[in-house]
Amino acid sequence: MTQSISVRQQPAISKASCQHCSLSNLCLPLALDNSEMSRLDEVVNRDRIFNRGEQVFGQSTPFRSCFAVKSGAIKTSMITESGDEQITGFFMPGELVGLDSMSDDHHASTAKALERTSVCEIPVDQLEQLVHVLPGLQHHMFHLMSQEIRNSHQLSVLLSKNTAEERIAALLLSLSSRFRRRKLSPTHFNLPMARNDIANFLGLAVETVSRVFTRFQNQGLIRARGRDIELLDLEALQVMAQGTSQP
Repeated sequence: MTQSISVRQQPAISKASCQHCSLSNLCLPLALDNSEMSRLDEVVNRDRIFNRGEQVFGQSTPFRSCFAVKSGAIKTSMITESGDEQITGFFMPGELVGLDSMSDDHHASTAKALERTSVCEIPVDQLEQLVHVLPGLQHHMFHLMSQEIRNSHQLSVLLSKNTAEERIAALLLSLSSRFRRRKLSPTHFNLPMARNDIANFLGLAVETVSRVFTRFQNQGLIRARGRDIELLDLEALQVMAQGTSQP
């Protein structure tokens, strides 16, 4: 499997620094003070653009960089033994993609843009050098790796839920909390992924996902217009996600 990078996708370094990025409170700069920020600025390749469906990196390709999503969204997936694609995660602005490969020489998954997406590329070899001289960054990397493990655990729990309603409610609440961290509306947002991606991720049929969205609307839990979603009853969704919904 080869990495899909066209000439126009080659790294382009912008003048905007990490210090002035609106997502610095979510990304690596969170761990650094102003004097240390310039050292990170020197190694980050900013504003690499990928159009919808384009590959950021491929499964089993050499692991040389991790990527911070600046705008847009990315999905990661793996090819199963039967040759099917299994979506393993969705990444939003301020989140890092590729951390699951830190202990290996090759990427564990494929990452594709769900829409026009801008990323900041962070070469791993230079990041490792910085980690050794910037204790705050080292601590933050441990935090991010711990978060990656926690996300994997949450995915296992999510997929172990008995009903489609529980799975979809949990996903909507997860997206809500991630929008809240970006200081955006936690109750009114656009889904970056299509219904078929949601179905693949949650282990459901596309028809089931559509039926549950319709059921949630009829129950007054959400309002859905295509990918435009408004969460009308967070408390009821939380009860639903916990598996204590009424039959």
